Amino acid sequence: MEFDVQLKKLQIGLSAKNTVSISPALSPSDPFLRHFTLLNAATFLLRSTLHLLLLLLLYTFQSTRSDFFYLESDETVDFSGCRNQRFEEKMLGFSNGSGGGGVGAEDLAQLQSTMRAIELACSYIQINSNPVAAEATILSLHQSPQPYKACRYILENSQVANARFQAAAAIRESAIREWSFLATDDKGGLISFCLGYVMQHANSSEGYVLSKVSSVAAQLMKRGWLEFTPAQKEVFFYQINQAILGSHGLDVQFIGVNFLESLVSEFSPSTSSAMGLPREFHENCRKSLEQNFLKSFYQWAQDAALSVTSKIIESHSSVPEVKVCNATLRLMHQILNWEFPYSKGGTRASINVFSDGIRPDNALSRKTECVIVQPGASWCDVLLSSSHVGWLINFYSSVRQKFDLEGYWLDCPVAVSARKLIVQLCSLAGEIFPSNNVQMRDQHLLLLLTGVLPWIDPPDVISKEIEEGRSGSEMIDGCRALLSIGTVTTPVVFDQLLRSLRPFGTLTLLSMLMGEVVKVLMANSTDEETWSYEARDILLDTWTTLLTSMDGSGGNAWLPPEGIHAAASLFSLIVESELKVASASATTEDDADCLASVSAMDERLGSYALIARAAVDATIPFLAKLFSDHVARLHQGRGTVDPTETLEEVYSLLLIIGHVLADEGEGETALVPDALQSHFVDVVEANNHPVVVLSSSIIKFAEQCLDAEMRSSIFSPRLMEAVIWFLARWSFTYLLLVEECNLGSNKLQSLPSRACLFTYFNEHNQGKFVLDIIVRISLTSLTSYPGEKDLQELTCFQLLHALVRRRNICFHLLSLDSWRNLANAFANDKTLFLLNSVSQRSLAQTLVLSAYGMRSSDASNQYVKDLMAHMTSSLVDLSNSSDLKNLAQQPDIIMLVSCVLERLRGAASATEPRTQRAIYEMGLSVMNPVLRLLEVYKHESAVIYLLLKFVVDWVDGQLSYLEAHETAVVINFCMSLLQIYSSHNIGKISLSLSSTLLNEAKTEKYKDLRALLQLLSHLCSKDMVDFSSDSIETQSTNISQVVYFGLHIITPLITLELLKYPKLCFDYFSLISHMLEVYPETLAQLNNDAFSHVLTTVDFGLHQQDVDIVTMCLRALKALASYHYKEKNAGNSGLGSHAAGHTDPNGVFHEGILSRFLRTLLHFLLFEDYSTDLVSTAADALFPLILCEPNLYQGLGNELIEKQANPNFKTRLANALQVLTTSNQLSSSLDRLNYQRFRKNLNNFLVEVRGFLKTR
Repeated sequence: MEFDVQLKKLQIGLSAKNTVSISPALSPSDPFLRHFTLLNAATFLLRSTLHLLLLLLLYTFQSTRSDFFYLESDETVDFSGCRNQRFEEKMLGFSNGSGGGGVGAEDLAQLQSTMRAIELACSYIQINSNPVAAEATILSLHQSPQPYKACRYILENSQVANARFQAAAAIRESAIREWSFLATDDKGGLISFCLGYVMQHANSSEGYVLSKVSSVAAQLMKRGWLEFTPAQKEVFFYQINQAILGSHGLDVQFIGVNFLESLVSEFSPSTSSAMGLPREFHENCRKSLEQNFLKSFYQWAQDAALSVTSKIIESHSSVPEVKVCNATLRLMHQILNWEFPYSKGGTRASINVFSDGIRPDNALSRKTECVIVQPGASWCDVLLSSSHVGWLINFYSSVRQKFDLEGYWLDCPVAVSARKLIVQLCSLAGEIFPSNNVQMRDQHLLLLLTGVLPWIDPPDVISKEIEEGRSGSEMIDGCRALLSIGTVTTPVVFDQLLRSLRPFGTLTLLSMLMGEVVKVLMANSTDEETWSYEARDILLDTWTTLLTSMDGSGGNAWLPPEGIHAAASLFSLIVESELKVASASATTEDDADCLASVSAMDERLGSYALIARAAVDATIPFLAKLFSDHVARLHQGRGTVDPTETLEEVYSLLLIIGHVLADEGEGETALVPDALQSHFVDVVEANNHPVVVLSSSIIKFAEQCLDAEMRSSIFSPRLMEAVIWFLARWSFTYLLLVEECNLGSNKLQSLPSRACLFTYFNEHNQGKFVLDIIVRISLTSLTSYPGEKDLQELTCFQLLHALVRRRNICFHLLSLDSWRNLANAFANDKTLFLLNSVSQRSLAQTLVLSAYGMRSSDASNQYVKDLMAHMTSSLVDLSNSSDLKNLAQQPDIIMLVSCVLERLRGAASATEPRTQRAIYEMGLSVMNPVLRLLEVYKHESAVIYLLLKFVVDWVDGQLSYLEAHETAVVINFCMSLLQIYSSHNIGKISLSLSSTLLNEAKTEKYKDLRALLQLLSHLCSKDMVDFSSDSIETQSTNISQVVYFGLHIITPLITLELLKYPKLCFDYFSLISHMLEVYPETLAQLNNDAFSHVLTTVDFGLHQQDVDIVTMCLRALKALASYHYKEKNAGNSGLGSHAAGHTDPNGVFHEGILSRFLRTLLHFLLFEDYSTDLVSTAADALFPLILCEPNLYQGLGNELIEKQANPNFKTRLANALQVLTTSNQLSSSLDRLNYQRFRKNLNNFLVEVRGFLKTR
C-alpha cells in the first residue's frame, strides 16, 4: 500500500506543470542522455524482467530514502587538496567503493539497488519505454533529502554514463536547495568531491559526464562565494592553478581549464544558472570575481597556452596538447567577452562612448555582433605590455604556415579559437590605453592588422582560392577583424593603419575586399547563401560603422581623399551588381511585394546610401546619368523591345536613389542628409544642383504615368510601387520645406548650394506644382490599378500619409483641385469602395488629418462633416430600412457596411482637437444604427468585429474631450452595446461544433472580447485624462460602475480556455489589475458569481508562465488586500461578505477571498517554481494579506512547522516565520517604507527555508 502511494506521488509530481524554476534540476530528457548507447540499454534490459522489476527496484529505492545520510558538521574541511577524504567518507560511509568503513551489507545492497533503478530508468528513457515511470525514478533521486551518499556511489561505481550524469545533476539540485542548512565544511567538501572526481577521471572518454560534474562544482562554488573567506578561495584556486599549469598531466590540465570556463560562465549574468536568490547576490558575486580573480584566470590561461604551444608547433601531426591549447584560447575569449562593469574604482563604470575613439553603439543597424572590450587600466600589463598579442599572432601564423597545404586546418577548433581571440583583441578600447600614450593603441591595432592581413590580402587571390575549395572561414574572420578595428577608431586612424605596410590605406583595402565579394556575388547569383553573403554583410557593417558620425548627429564621418575615391569606386560596382541582379530577376517568378522587398533590403540599401554619401560629388551625378540613360532606353524601345529587364533595373535604381537622397522618417522629422547639404559648394543656380537634377528627373518620369498610353506600356504595377515608395520617402524630406525646418548642422546654413537645394521645392518655387503632381499620381494609382493591393497600400499608408504628416503641406493640399478630386472620389467613386479594409481605413484617416490645413477650427470641422456625410447617411438609411433583416444579408450590403465601418474607424483614429467636434457628431449620428446592426449581424462575426473596433477607436479618441453630459451619452451607448452583445449570446461558443469550427469560433470570439476589453480600458482613461471644462462628478456618472457592469457582462464569456490567447490574456489582466488598483471599492458591487469568476481568473493568472501576467495578478491582490485592510481600520466594511467566510446550504464552509489568496500565495512562494523577479511584487501582495488575516497566517505557519520531522528544521522555520513579520522594524502600516522592509524580509525568509520545505 505504501509503495502504491509513493508511486502515485511520483506520477503526480511528474505531471505537475513546470514554470520558471528557482533551482531547476536537469531534465531526465536532457540531450546528453541520448549519448547512451543501445548496447548498454540492451545489457540492462537483460538484467530486468519486464516492468515488474523496475517497480520492485523503485520500491526498494523508496525504502532507502529515510536512511539517506545527513551530513555532520563537527569536522573541518581541508581546502588544501582537491579531494576531502573525511568528507567523502561521510558522504558514502566508506572509501574507494569497497564496502568497508562502516557500511554494512544491508546498506550496500540498498545503494546497489538504487543504482540499478537509476540505470534502468536511464535505459528506459533512451529507448522510450515507459518513460513516465523512468522519469519518476530519476525525479525521486533529485528530490530526495541529501541524496549525496547514493549519488557518490553511482558516480564511483555505475558503468552507465547517463546514470552518473543524473547523479551529478541530483547533487547540484539537492545542494542548491539545501544550501542554507548544510554545514560550512560540508559545502566546501561537496565542491572538493566534484573536482576530485573530475581530476581522477580526467582521461575518461565520456566527456559530457565530466563537464556536468565540473559545472556542478562551479555552480556550488558560486553559491558559497559570498560565504567562503578570501583565504579559503585562495587555497582552493591554488589547486586549480596547479592543475592548469600542467603539474598533473595534460588531461588534468584540460579539466582545470574547463572548470574555469564553467565558473566564468556561472558568474556572467547572461549564462548564469538560476539559484532562487536575489539579483544582488549574483551582482555581488560578479563584482567580486571581476575585481579579484578574472585577470588571474586570464593569466593562468596564458601560461597554460604557452606551456603547450611549442609542442604543437614542433609536431607534424595532431598532439594531445592541441586540446589543452584550444581550451585555453576559448577561456581567454570568454573572459574578454565579460562586460567589465566594475572596471573603474569598484563601482559600475560609466563608460563614455565618445571617448578614446569609441563610436556610439549602432548594433541595432547591423547584422554582425561586435563586442567592445573595455577591461580597464589594470589589464594593460596582461594584454598589452606582456607581448601577449605578438605571441598569439606568431602562434597562429606559425601553425598556419606549417599546415598551409592542409585546407581542413582552417576550420579545426584550435584555429577557429585563435582567430576568435585575435578578432576580440581588435576591439580592445577604453582606459586600458593610457591617455598620455596615444601611440600605444595605434601600435596595438597595427600589430593585429599585420597578423590579419594574410587572411584577406590580396582579395582576388584569396577569393579565387575559396571558390576553388578553400575554406572561407579565415577570410570571414578577417572581415570581422576589420569591423572590430573600425568600431574603436575614427575613419582617419583606420585608414592610416595600413599605410606603413602598403602603398594605400585601409579604406582602399576595405573597398577592394568589398568589391571582390560583390564580384563573386555577381558571378554566383544563386539563392544559396555562401561565404560571400556573410562577408558582404560584415563588410557593409564595417562601412556603416566607419561612416556613422562620431558625434552621433546622424551625419557622415569625414574621409580622406583616397577613402572618398575608394567609396565612389565601390558604390559604382555595387550599383552595377544590383542592376545585374534586377535584370536577371525579370525572367524569374517573384511575387514579393514592394513593402516586403524594400524591408528585406533596407539595411543593405542603408549601408549603400552611406557609402554613396561619402563620395556625393561623384555618386549623385553618376546616379542621375544612370537614371536618365535607363529612361531614354525605355522610350527608345517602346513598342519594339521587351522593356521588362529595363523596368526591373529602374525599379532597383529608384530604391537605391531613394535611400541615398533621404533617410527613413518613421517616428521623427526627416532631415536632408548633411552630406548632400555640405557638398556642391560651387553650385549657385538651383537648376544645376545635382540633387535637384536627380530629383526632378525622377518626378518628371513619374508624372508620365498620368498618361494612359504611357501607363499601359511602361508603368507596370510593380514599377508604380517603386515610384510611390520613392515619392513618399522623398517628399517627407524635400517637399515644401519651411524656414527653420530641416536645417541640419548650423555650419551648413550659410552655404549657397544649400540655399539652392532648400528653395527649389518650397512654396515659392516648384513645391506646389510638384505637390499637385504627387496627388494626381496617388489618385491614379488608386483608381487605375484595381486589385493591386500592395500598390494601394503603399499609396495610402506611405505616400498620402507622408503628405499630411507636415502641417504646412496640409495648408497647400486643401487648395489643390487634385486633392478635392481625391476627396470627392473617396465619397462617391465606387472604385475606391473596392479598396481593401486597411487601405479604406488609412485613406479616411489621411483625408481627415488634412483638415488641419483649414484656417479655423470651424472650417476644419465642416470639412470633416462634408467628407464623412455620405458614410454616416448610408448607415442611417440602411438601419431605418423596413426590410433590414433581409436586406442586410445581401453580399453587396455586407460589403458596403464593412467598407463604411472601416472608413468611420479611420476617421475616428484621426481625432485631433481641431476636428474633435465633427468626429464626435459623426459617432453620435450612427449610435443607433450601430446598435441596430449589432443585432442584425449577430451571426456575422466579421461585421461584429468591425462594429466593435469602430466603437473602441471612437471612444478612445473622444472620451478625454467630452463634457459631463456628453460623457453620459457615450457611457449609456457603451452599456447598451454591451447588453446587446451579451443578450444575443454573441460571445458564447457552442460546444457542439466540430474541432475545426470550434477553434475558428474561439478565434473570432477572442477578437471580439479583446475589443470589448479595450473599450472598457478606454472608458477607464476618462478619470485619468480629462480635457473637459467641468468634472464628470457633476453628472454623478461613475466610470467605475460602468466598467464593472461591463466586466459583469464580459467575464462569463471569458473562459480559462480563451485566456490561453496571449493578447487577450494580457488585455484582460491589465484591465483587472488597473480596476482593482484604481476602483477597488466598487468590486463588491459585482454579484457573487461575477465576483467569484473574476478572482478565479486571477488565480488562473497567478500560475501562468508569463511573468507580466503574474505580476499584474499580484498587483491586483495587493490592491484588493490593502484596500480591505485600510477600510477595516477606518471602521468600514471593506470587501464585506466577500472577505468573510460563509457556509453554503449543504453545510460546507467556504473561506473568504483574502484567506484563500493568502493560502494560495504562501504555497506559491514556498513550493512552486517561479522567476525570482516576482519576489518583490509577491511581497507587496503578501504583506497586506497577512495583515488582513493574521490568525490564518499564524495557523498556516504552525501547520508548516508541525509537518517538519526534523527538529532542527522545525526550529529554523519557526524562527524564520517570526523574523518575517518582525525584523527590520516592520510595523502594521501600509506605507512605502514598510513595503520595502517586508520585501527584504521575504527574500531572506525564502533563502532560509525554501530549500528544505521543497525537499520531498
